[in-house]
Amino acid sequence: MANFFTDNPALKHHLEHPLMKRILELKERNYTEKDKYDYAPIDFEDAMDSIEKVMEIAGEVCGDIVAPNAEGVDHDGPQVINNRVKYASGTQQNLDVTTQAGLMGLSMPRRYNGLNFPMVGFIMTSEMSSRADAGFCNLWALQDCAETLYEFGNEEQRQKYIPRVCEGETMSMDLTEPDAGSDLQAVMLRATYDEKENCWRLNGVKRFITNGDADIHLVLARSEEGTKDGRGLSMFIYDKRDGGINVRRIENKMGIKGSPTCELTYKNAKAELCGDRKLGLIKYVMSLMNGARLGIMAQATGLSEAAYREALSYAKDRKQFGKAIIEFPAVYEMIANIKAKTDASRTILYETSRFVDMYKTLEDIEKERKLEPEEKAELKFYKKLADAYTPLGKAMTTEYANQNAYDCIQVHGGSGFMKDYACERIYRDARITNIYEGTTQLQVVAAIRHVTTGTYLSQMRAYETEQICPELEALRKRLIAMTDVYESLVAKVVDTKDNEYLDFQARRLVEAAGYTILGYLLLLDSNKAPELFHRSAEVYINYGEAELKKIQDFINNFNIDSLGYYKQEIAE
Repeated sequence: MANFFTDNPALKHHLEHPLMKRILELKERNYTEKDKYDYAPIDFEDAMDSIEKVMEIAGEVCGDIVAPNAEGVDHDGPQVINNRVKYASGTQQNLDVTTQAGLMGLSMPRRYNGLNFPMVGFIMTSEMSSRADAGFCNLWALQDCAETLYEFGNEEQRQKYIPRVCEGETMSMDLTEPDAGSDLQAVMLRATYDEKENCWRLNGVKRFITNGDADIHLVLARSEEGTKDGRGLSMFIYDKRDGGINVRRIENKMGIKGSPTCELTYKNAKAELCGDRKLGLIKYVMSLMNGARLGIMAQATGLSEAAYREALSYAKDRKQFGKAIIEFPAVYEMIANIKAKTDASRTILYETSRFVDMYKTLEDIEKERKLEPEEKAELKFYKKLADAYTPLGKAMTTEYANQNAYDCIQVHGGSGFMKDYACERIYRDARITNIYEGTTQLQVVAAIRHVTTGTYLSQMRAYETEQICPELEALRKRLIAMTDVYESLVAKVVDTKDNEYLDFQARRLVEAAGYTILGYLLLLDSNKAPELFHRSAEVYINYGEAELKKIQDFINNFNIDSLGYYKQEIAE
């Protein structure tokens, strides 16, 4: 019996963060639902106990069902039969078991048959499912689309669709088209109003749609005739029961093979408008994408955890030159770095999740009553931090997932190149994480304004004032020095007042912020649980200092006039 929650004490550590008390107090409306629902908690301890029990169930499902099915699913994959998707048998079993275990609709309110869990709980189950099988994580985690439906749909739509998701129906977000990938303003799928039937009709093609044959779709379409930019796009709800969308094909992908990535054709597909016209991209998709990016952070962290465990297990068993290869410095350094980057990924994942929980819950409360001044200040503060940490976290965790999967194969040597070992699948699955839901380059575009406006620096300075034990004081001083270097590099680039140069150095500045912030977060984790995190904090800060030094040398030695050499290929 394997349990991916109980075998990883780091998860319980993050579940017990002090901010959880405030999050649950808000989420549970001061525990006033206990009179309406017999399964609603009566206080904080009861709420935490419920979450932990569900995490244990999820951990058992992931360890005993999803993980053993992963290799078979990777081999078999889904099929298209008569324009419909048929999942691999292992995928179908995974979906059936997770539904039976009550793991759908985790974050939805109880009035729609959800469990009303905070985002932290949902993200934790996403991490565990990705450790088991990143492809299945995609299908299971798309239930998060219900958050967008809850936030922007009307009450009739919520009553109609959200209980179905809680009962196990799947969702998809249909955004990308053949000529509209990262540039969603170029979406041209047409939405026209059918006066006779009093509904909208969708016509066109979507591509790269994860779980494209889902039961319920959120679709971005052009509702305003004659427009060509984001202001002409609206969000629609499509119900598979109504017909009108066919699966043309499933992409033949490098990895996450259990997750059907579909090309879809829409032929007069009946749909409902979600929210207001013209806000599909400007408001709703941005919210949807931020949730999806948090989910990919969880997926990347789960993959890093899987890579760490595979590398460690192999290195302990594999003997060369008369001893286990883990005893060689070249190997144990790689494994220590994998572990440190995994712990660093996890700490920013849950820090970001808590920020999202705080502002989303306060926004929901604001629909019910006027917020107190202190609550308004909380909402503003945590929304800004969520906006800053989501792209930073997505960039850092997904790059680390790729690095960790690469190093996991390196630890395995020639065996890692063979399909006999799980690390080969983990490596292929990890590769998509820093591409979809916004490439790392796009995350830098979103994050750089928090470099230039001081959001990240302000948080670093706040972290450095936290109380820590004397044993960690030396690490704090090193992080303060890193913060000073970061601050000077930002000033050096920004003071040029050259936007092209800022864009050129943006990734380096965002990574510098990431190394420092993740170092602080691991320091704070180590302060509370040194037995779990002290070694990772030491290793990661060593690594972060070295990487920051590279960035410092590059920026300090860079001649702005040499930008032309980088542009030479464009000119030719």
